[in-house]
Amino acid sequence: MSKTNEAMMARRAAAVANGVGQIHPVFTERADNASVWDVEGREYIDFAGGIAVLNTGHLHPKVKQAVTEQLDKFSHTCFMVLGYESYVEVCEKVNALVPGDFAKKSALFTSGSEAVENAIKVARAYTKRAGVIAFTSGYHGRTMAALALTGKVAPYSKGMGLMQANVFRAEYPCALHGVSDDDAMASIERIFKNDAEPADIAAIILEPVQGEGGFYAASPAFMKRLRELCDREGIMLIADEVQTGAGRTGTFFAMEQMGVAADITTFAKSIAGGFPLSGITGRAEVMDAIGPGGLGGTYGGNPLACAAALAVMEVFEQENLLAKANAIGDTLKSAFNAMAQQHSFIADVRGLGAMIAIELIEDGVAKPEYCAAMLRLARERGLILLSCGTYGNVLRVLVPLTVSDAQLKQGIEIMAECFGLLRDAV
Repeated sequence: MSKTNEAMMARRAAAVANGVGQIHPVFTERADNASVWDVEGREYIDFAGGIAVLNTGHLHPKVKQAVTEQLDKFSHTCFMVLGYESYVEVCEKVNALVPGDFAKKSALFTSGSEAVENAIKVARAYTKRAGVIAFTSGYHGRTMAALALTGKVAPYSKGMGLMQANVFRAEYPCALHGVSDDDAMASIERIFKNDAEPADIAAIILEPVQGEGGFYAASPAFMKRLRELCDREGIMLIADEVQTGAGRTGTFFAMEQMGVAADITTFAKSIAGGFPLSGITGRAEVMDAIGPGGLGGTYGGNPLACAAALAVMEVFEQENLLAKANAIGDTLKSAFNAMAQQHSFIADVRGLGAMIAIELIEDGVAKPEYCAAMLRLARERGLILLSCGTYGNVLRVLVPLTVSDAQLKQGIEIMAECFGLLRDAV
């Protein structure tokens, strides 16, 4: 009996916890580069990339080869028990890629949330302080400490009670929604006045470009002011580059475009081309604040994932994917801006590199229902899209940087068609 998406959704409903969401009622059978085929044999163009995990596409040949070769050797030892060169080599290469003219060290984990939690651990150990400042609409993960930093209750912490203390919320600058750089800095000063003095704050953490929050980019001027504040007060600046890292924004790390360097950088998602790997990189003296045994994890820096990451970094160099990211971004923004001339509900088109968003607002009101309809209309026409944003009214495009020109063009044409049908579809 052949499988169907409907039958698989029924099995899912019976077996999988309700809290595990699924954006599209589609079950994957196989994938290649920017194409996905479902269990019914239908092909889709993937503009989601596993939520920014597949910058090098599904099963890039070099990544697949590297993992296969590693699997013939060994799959696991636990780096904390028996080391292996690929872990060290990943750290060496990432140390060289992360912005900052200072000695760096890294530690590897499995998920973005794990990277964020360990960045906070390091910052607290180095500063001997407990407080952390995070930002409105920020997303830093679903584990408990990371969830306290995440600036959106529903659905991430809804019904779970209050998160851990010692996290303070500042305003993320967003001109479209009336928050200037001055407003954002003033909100930090209000924290210092009303909630915690600077000497109590271990770190300020933010995404250079917010991911789930709506793809809003901080300005270099704002980042410079944050850097100056952190230097003045002895606070660690943490750049959460889980979604922006590995070339999505047209530089390997988005902070390269911000004019300043963070003390600690988190990375994950696309660094290993679909294999679970994350990590933190920071100033050597900061990273060494925690003694042996205080960082790590059974699967952290798994040999298969490390092999994949080394292949991903090689592919970026050999295939010039940073230039490709910027070219894809220019193509998408040009096309979407043209669509905005035809549809007044397209309020904003933005993004760095190939991290592109379209915000849908009509008569001053956010339109999450328009986003939901766009995802359905596009899927029905063979295109997988994602939404995001505090109000669920932002479409985001995270197409693999290895996408063919023909598929990129086809995906854009499907989106143009769907925008034309949108008002009648809601």
